[in-house]
Amino acid sequence: MIASLSGRIRAISNDRAVVDVNGVGYSVFVTPTTSTSLNIGAEAHLFTTMVVREDSLTLFGFLDEQSRILFELVQTVSGIGPKVAMSILSVLSPDDLATAIAQENVASIERVPGIGRKGAQRLILELKGKLDDLSPAGAKVKHQPPWREDLVSALVGLGYSAKQADGAVSKVASEIAITGSDPASYELSELLRSALQSGGR
Repeated sequence: MIASLSGRIRAISNDRAVVDVNGVGYSVFVTPTTSTSLNIGAEAHLFTTMVVREDSLTLFGFLDEQSRILFELVQTVSGIGPKVAMSILSVLSPDDLATAIAQENVASIERVPGIGRKGAQRLILELKGKLDDLSPAGAKVKHQPPWREDLVSALVGLGYSAKQADGAVSKVASEIAITGSDPASYELSELLRSALQSGGR
């Protein structure tokens, strides 16, 4: 998976940028805030997440690691995909969202396009306690090992719910643990194949 990109900005629009990395242009979806922070011809570094679909590979880019982790974390909430996750980050900073969830401030989260009152309540319910380290006093979000995050993201992209994906990944982790191996040493394609074979849907 592509975790970051460093290169020269070749094109910018409201929701995406093209980053030239050694002659290869990567089209990356970004928030309007990120877009306004970039300049054509300037060097930039973006933390990225790749969302895998059956017919596409899409890159989403962020200026900081907190935002990238938050983008992945909010997608573990049922009903939230990459588009709504980007909307959340367009309206609320990681600190703002952490504060809104800690204070159960439904109105603040409702400002996000695509999230109604029920969606805001579900977000608070499922993320309560998971964003504590995003508060101003915290350093970063607690998150899972990179291999597990990538595998969950890939399964969600293939139509699994967050719960189904987590269950399938846990099963794969258990099977690998029996062999005494480290899941991080496996290629994502191998882990994905094992997860799909394990069922869990």
